[in-house]
Amino acid sequence: MTLKYLVQKEFKQIRRNEFIPSLIIILPVMVILVFPWAANQEITNINVDIVDRDQSAYSLRLTEKIAASGYFNLVAVSNTYEDAMNNIEEETADVILEIRPEFEKQLITDGTSSIMIAINAVNIMKGGLGFNYMGNIVRDFADELRGEKFPSSGKNTLPVISIVSQNRFNPFLDYKIFMIPALMVMLMTIICGFLPALNIVSEKETGTIEQINVTPVGKFSFILAKLIPYWIIGLIVLSLGLGLSALIYGLTPAGNLLTVYFFALVYILVFSGFGLFISNYSSNLSQAMFMMFFFLIIMILISGLFTPIASMPQWAQTFTLFNPLRYFIEVMRMVYLKGSGLMQLGNQLMALIIFAVIFNTWAILSYRKSS
Repeated sequence: MTLKYLVQKEFKQIRRNEFIPSLIIILPVMVILVFPWAANQEITNINVDIVDRDQSAYSLRLTEKIAASGYFNLVAVSNTYEDAMNNIEEETADVILEIRPEFEKQLITDGTSSIMIAINAVNIMKGGLGFNYMGNIVRDFADELRGEKFPSSGKNTLPVISIVSQNRFNPFLDYKIFMIPALMVMLMTIICGFLPALNIVSEKETGTIEQINVTPVGKFSFILAKLIPYWIIGLIVLSLGLGLSALIYGLTPAGNLLTVYFFALVYILVFSGFGLFISNYSSNLSQAMFMMFFFLIIMILISGLFTPIASMPQWAQTFTLFNPLRYFIEVMRMVYLKGSGLMQLGNQLMALIIFAVIFNTWAILSYRKSS
């Protein structure tokens, strides 16, 4: 009988809690019905720029075959490889297909020719699969030519197209180079956002925060005193991550290290404000942890950490615009792999500043201190 009443008591407490019943409904819906669409492992919508230096019937036919494949978006047909590389730098193209001069002539007279595929390997998953898709299309095109020109021949002079690959920014397609900068962002998120929030909520439970609330200490001073130690710890953790990456993996940023620290300072302000926002609306530690877990799952899945944003549905791509995790991950990867500076990272900087202003203003206004 005692167990029966204890179980009844627990259910009554859950029902009285305004947050947990909502979480029980919303979290499964988000995870089961929504997230699988955003976390799609099939890579599509790969932007390709074709440099057609042959301008022949065969090169035009290959271009049309690529455009109709369903995997690639033909965003440009550039005159030179340098123009196509500018599109890679500006991230309007992911793959370059360069068709060499006399492509058609070599196929007809020699039975063999070559093309070059250059991929943006900052996102190793998208780049690697983009190369494989492109290679399969080119090989299928060569098979079509064999069937047309030599339908019953077994000779070795059948048309063959050899592929020369070039992986930009990550030449060996090392997945660690792609993941480690993003994992540093995760560390900063946990240290500078979630831990301060848990600390404040734990003081609510123990009652020590009430003693501070009746003192003349202003709420801004109280919040700042809570955050500064975690800011310092966050920068130490980032420095440790940078050092271990260089020592163990030989991974150092291609850009300026000061750019990493500058954006880290801005990102600290963003997630400190977000953590305070969570703590202000949490009455106990378990509630704060559930809320953080809920938001962290969403932010990870739509941040581009594992799944390329360009391969998500359009509505999910729109969702990512409101995720600060996305912007700092982009910054870290661009600085580490491409050597980008502040001029190339202006959009990410502006987005993080806007998030910092919104979250911190909301956190300060929502914090209530009794006098």
